[in-house]
Amino acid sequence: MKVKLHAFDLKIKDRFKIARESRDVQETLIVELEDTNEKGEVLRGFGETTANPYYGFTVESMREEIEKLRDIIEQFELSNKATHSKQSGSPEVFWHYMFPHLQKSSFTLCALDMAAHDLFGKKLRKPLYQLWKLNPDEAPASNYTIGIDTIEKMVQKMQNMPWPLYKIKLGTNEDLEIVKALRKHTDATFRVDANCAWSVEETIKNSKELKHLGVEFIEQPMRADDMEGMKEVFQHSELPLIADESCIVESDVAKCYNHFHGINIKLTKCGGLTPALRMIAEARKLNMKVMVGCMTESTVGISAIAHLAPLLDYVDMDGALLLAEDIATGVKVQPKGVEYAPENGTGAMLIASNQL
Repeated sequence: MKVKLHAFDLKIKDRFKIARESRDVQETLIVELEDTNEKGEVLRGFGETTANPYYGFTVESMREEIEKLRDIIEQFELSNKATHSKQSGSPEVFWHYMFPHLQKSSFTLCALDMAAHDLFGKKLRKPLYQLWKLNPDEAPASNYTIGIDTIEKMVQKMQNMPWPLYKIKLGTNEDLEIVKALRKHTDATFRVDANCAWSVEETIKNSKELKHLGVEFIEQPMRADDMEGMKEVFQHSELPLIADESCIVESDVAKCYNHFHGINIKLTKCGGLTPALRMIAEARKLNMKVMVGCMTESTVGISAIAHLAPLLDYVDMDGALLLAEDIATGVKVQPKGVEYAPENGTGAMLIASNQL
């Protein structure tokens, strides 16, 4: 395989604000893995990872990591043939091949794993959902996110994008007023995400009010490390609780049991599609709800998430819809569901280039 890297500044339609940060531009790194099929045709697989100051990853730091590992990456051969070589095999084998080098760099590992899955599907001439024996008709519809703003602007954002299901970012001094104002303008289902901003008492109280306002669940109401507080909230909340910042890697799934009703998996945080599949399986064994969420990212990342969707209860893959301009084609996220691309693999194709 050959590795190519592309960096982009993704402009966001409206300033995106959550409880701890706001931004107008999202930096992202696209990893391209290039190989040939048995006919000598060039195939390209794409993966994405976004810069994230909260978790300490920048485009430059991830680029440097991949450059240091370029020779190791390019020695690997993606193949579905049985082999005893550590340098040949499926995307799962590739993930284990790279993990010792990137076990503290899940964002970088995610982009490589995603690109490997895309390329593998293209080599086998099948979309991922077929390789995983999944039915795309079983994919749940994605929510559309309304970032924090003035109440008037949040109402306007919602009206500008009619959608049957919204995720509302909270963590302000007027959270209930925001939901009440939005509810006056739509009958859509609401989900709320406080991004760690609430206390135990605030979460329990808000759960009662939000239930009457047609809210489906509360995502990550409190600090990621406040598991004792979450245990109390779990016992008294009138709405289901979904872990996000409290569920980063595979070992966190069991820790969230009896503290949350479900988990929200982010591919960048856990290290890609390979560990995400294992996290989904473990959560199911614990009878927990499963969601996969996105960053503010292009259709490269969203296309990968979409192939997991038939395994999920909830999905948040609206990241590309929040952009002023996309850099890729692939799946199309629509109000009633997702339209899968005709291409194989994840279906993603890069339409812009900014090669490093």
